[in-house]
Amino acid sequence: MERGNFIITGTSKGIGEQLASRLLDRGHYVYGIARGSSEALRSYRNYTHRTFDLSEIKAIDSLIEEIVNGVNINDSEIICLVNNAAVLEPLKPIERCTPVEIQQHLQVSLMAPMILTSSFIRHTEHIDIRRKVMNISSGSGTHPAPGMSVYCTAKAGINMFTECIGLEQSSQSKPVEIIAVDPGMVETELQAAARGKDEQEFGMAKLFKQAHESGQIQSTEELGRHLLRIIEDEIAPGRLVNYAEYRR
Repeated sequence: MERGNFIITGTSKGIGEQLASRLLDRGHYVYGIARGSSEALRSYRNYTHRTFDLSEIKAIDSLIEEIVNGVNINDSEIICLVNNAAVLEPLKPIERCTPVEIQQHLQVSLMAPMILTSSFIRHTEHIDIRRKVMNISSGSGTHPAPGMSVYCTAKAGINMFTECIGLEQSSQSKPVEIIAVDPGMVETELQAAARGKDEQEFGMAKLFKQAHESGQIQSTEELGRHLLRIIEDEIAPGRLVNYAEYRR
């Protein structure tokens, strides 16, 4: 893949940081969006960091406009948005979730990716190169779990949103290639937090611990390799992709 420009949310750690570093190593330009920063990514000259809280949804459009306007596409073949940032909490029965907890979760994990995608499509309409949106989803978007109603609902929403926008883009002359990716179980801070929960408070903690102990969880490095191939492949808009299809 020739040089490209990538806007990635959640680059301060985990999947976002790993994917960004792999792209940067290949000479691509990466624009990271996260509340925190990554010391590892700061050393790259082709990395630009934007400190931003994605719960501030009203400011997202101007942020994307600013980033896109600063992109040099003359020697690029792709501009890509990766909606990776998400939160895990609250992990408890819905009647114990406060309105603020539910609102904050959905703002970051569902509303922000929707607005980011809307802004990205609108502000790149004039760009005559390949455009792609990759939404990081989860198996939780199709498999309900007790104590995870807010998280599962957000990921199910990401999947449906991807399919809807895929249908919209399929009728365009130069469609944006929007996909959602189920990354499987990955060793991130979210995974550690889930298995570290009190089992009395969060019954699924036991299953997360078992998955970790039995070696079912892949590293962010391993997933990063799969995501690069998924980015490179041209995939029909609206498709839900399982990372396992790229395990080779």
